[in-house]
Amino acid sequence: MNALELRASLGLAGIYALRMLGMFLILPVFALYATTLRGADNHALIGLALGSYGLVQAILQLPLGMLSDKVGRKKVIYFGLLLFAVGSFVAGSAHDIGWLIAGRVIQGAGAISAAITALLADLTREENRTRAMAMIGMSIGTTFAVSLVLGPLLAKHIGVNGIFDLTGILSLMALVGVWKVIPDPQVSRFHSDAEANTKRLPAVLRHPELLRLNYGIFVLHAAQMAMFVTIPFALTSTGHLDKAEHWRVYLPVVVAGFFLMVPAIIYGEKKARLKQVFVAAVALMTAAQLGMALALSSFWMIVIWLTLYFIAFNILEATLPSLISKIAPADAKGTAIGVYNTSQSIGLFLGAALGGWLYGRFGPAGVFGFTSVLMASWLILAATMTPPKAVKSQMIHLDDDWQGDSAVLSRQLLALEGVSEVVIIPDEGVAYLKVSQQGWDEAGVRRLLSAKP
Repeated sequence: MNALELRASLGLAGIYALRMLGMFLILPVFALYATTLRGADNHALIGLALGSYGLVQAILQLPLGMLSDKVGRKKVIYFGLLLFAVGSFVAGSAHDIGWLIAGRVIQGAGAISAAITALLADLTREENRTRAMAMIGMSIGTTFAVSLVLGPLLAKHIGVNGIFDLTGILSLMALVGVWKVIPDPQVSRFHSDAEANTKRLPAVLRHPELLRLNYGIFVLHAAQMAMFVTIPFALTSTGHLDKAEHWRVYLPVVVAGFFLMVPAIIYGEKKARLKQVFVAAVALMTAAQLGMALALSSFWMIVIWLTLYFIAFNILEATLPSLISKIAPADAKGTAIGVYNTSQSIGLFLGAALGGWLYGRFGPAGVFGFTSVLMASWLILAATMTPPKAVKSQMIHLDDDWQGDSAVLSRQLLALEGVSEVVIIPDEGVAYLKVSQQGWDEAGVRRLLSAKP
């Protein structure tokens, strides 16, 4: 990466992480806090308040990304960060559950993830884009882990309303950062690897393997949000922990989950056994949900099942995007990721809303009975999926004056060792390829792409 690409990648990863803070920081303490507000005697409303953020994200995520193609990336990002700040301040000043829901809805309307991804694509070369996207992925994972520990500590010192106000202030600071730190792209254009294309939506929505993965991310985050409507109360009642002390549970289980995830991912990728690792993680997640359904009366059993949950969660969070990249058509990766992200947001909403309602009607066992059924259904779909090919996506820039025949070049590239799929898009100046993870003829590909017709 050159200096401009590194600056853009780090800056946008930071802004993405900041946006996720708005959801993650309050996650471990939200349900307990919401019970102190007027009108929160109905637990379903607590779940609705937690999940409403995800509903609005799901509705606006793709449209705002497409809008950024027309009006400019930074304008959409400025608007989204401003909405997020306003929503944070509304939630921070709420004295009843209705205003808390309103604040969360406004926060969710700042759906800038697709615009950020598009801007990152504008500011990075094809050969560096995967690395730049990985920085954003790492920032999300790190933010989630840190927030589970930091959230209870911040709640102790500034209160949950103070956390909302803090995220609002940080959002305004990020807005200034986009203005001053993030470079303006010289050229802003559509990128098939990073943006949703409405013309490719039907193919993505009909793809059976992608549908399995979209259902998976929906289930994973539905269960996560339902769990956090329930677990804070269980930790308080069984462990007699004040909410400010819940970090003592989350810190070791998150750390254990992270370190035990790494060898599993390496094994799956290096040995081309990603399906086996993936299915094992779904099975472990199913067992964790069943275990919590049966053992919420024991503090130490909760800790054990939470540890297994975070091992499985971290593996699945890492493998799902990798599977999307391997399975999605070469020219529809951005569309597939957009649908995947929307499925995740829908899961966030429905998991929280149904989790709150189930908790009010049937207690913790009802919540984890529901999540266990969800996970079991996913396990069946995961076990019957077609194993992904041991391939990776590769984007290569065409010479600016390239005027060759795309069909002829595609046939020539497919004849090379290790190349399994080729899509050439002259308007984007890019060749999208699926190649073997090891042993593909990179020199031959670049020679053909640089040859004059």
